[in-house]
Amino acid sequence: MKYIKRHFLRRMKELLEQFPIVCLLGPRQCGKTTFIKQELPGWKYFDLEKPAHAVQVEEDPEAVLARNKSKIVFDEAQQIPSLFPVLRSYVDELQDAEGSIVLLGSASPQLIQGVSESLAGRVGFIDMTPFLLDEVHDERGLWLRGGFPRAYMEEDRARRLSWYEAYTRTFIERDLQLYGIEVNSSQMRKLWAMLAHLHGGMLNASELGNSLGMSYHTVNRYIDIMEQTFLVRRLRPYFANIGKRLVKSPKIFMRDSGLLHYFLGISSEDDLATSPKRGSSWEGFTIEQIIGWAQQKFIGAEYFYWQTATKQEVDLLIKTGRNLIPIEIKTHTSPRKSDVKGLISCMQDLNLKKGYVVHPKDSCYSLGDGIEVLTLTELFELIG
Repeated sequence: MKYIKRHFLRRMKELLEQFPIVCLLGPRQCGKTTFIKQELPGWKYFDLEKPAHAVQVEEDPEAVLARNKSKIVFDEAQQIPSLFPVLRSYVDELQDAEGSIVLLGSASPQLIQGVSESLAGRVGFIDMTPFLLDEVHDERGLWLRGGFPRAYMEEDRARRLSWYEAYTRTFIERDLQLYGIEVNSSQMRKLWAMLAHLHGGMLNASELGNSLGMSYHTVNRYIDIMEQTFLVRRLRPYFANIGKRLVKSPKIFMRDSGLLHYFLGISSEDDLATSPKRGSSWEGFTIEQIIGWAQQKFIGAEYFYWQTATKQEVDLLIKTGRNLIPIEIKTHTSPRKSDVKGLISCMQDLNLKKGYVVHPKDSCYSLGDGIEVLTLTELFELIG
């Protein structure tokens, strides 16, 4: 499979110069292992899902570290939680520990807990995504097939659907058990399918629970699991004291458009063009592309949506320090001012001078009053 250069490399190099340990988190099959093997070819690699590697590390981690000194990669590090306190002692004893260890993990609660408890202040984090637009430069293909490397590169529709079926089954029936998480497989799959149909809408755990025959506690627990494993995103509303009632519920999105389309039965360009979910699919895809790009540019940025009780809405607000960047997302080929009343209202309410409308058509123009209509690529160039 052809290797595609990932834009996480620059950030990883920065963190390797700053921290003794760098932790690369992301969903299963998003390309973490391929990325590390390609970009750190001289490092010693341990896959802790392989018994031969796991036994060495679990039985005597001090010996493994002493034998290899530094420049070590531990893949699926959450498999051996006892490794974390050993790593803490190891890097504390090194005089020059910068860039000694890289941990890869599928964002399991165990991995995050182990790092936070044992390695606080010693580790830098990167959240790795499936392929992004500024890596593959193929908007239509990436939107339809999603960014998981094997699915994106698979042109055959039946083979791609088989991959997604295997991915979902493996996650529910195997991965969650490896993480020590007990779920009802049938309930989890039903909820996953329901979230695909709710994609881009308000999250109401009680209503979902009633529809699926679950308690809202179970719904929230399952969504927490899917969020911690980078499969869904809860986008929080932005609050400001402006004298208007604001919506308080989060929105829910499936983070990969290919996985969303699998659950919605969308497998071709024609399916996508005629689907009633086309608009919400484009919205979620665009939000993920913008956030994935912005995380590399604006360290510590926060992401919200904006909506008043009277339905004045902006799809995405990026908060960087004291700055707010409002972005409206449209599938129209030529959005006009009458199409972005929510953006205009938000800019007035929050006293913002610039706003952006992102659409899939290859054209860029101004609507006046500080509002620019542009493509995703043009947005990256303009505010980067």
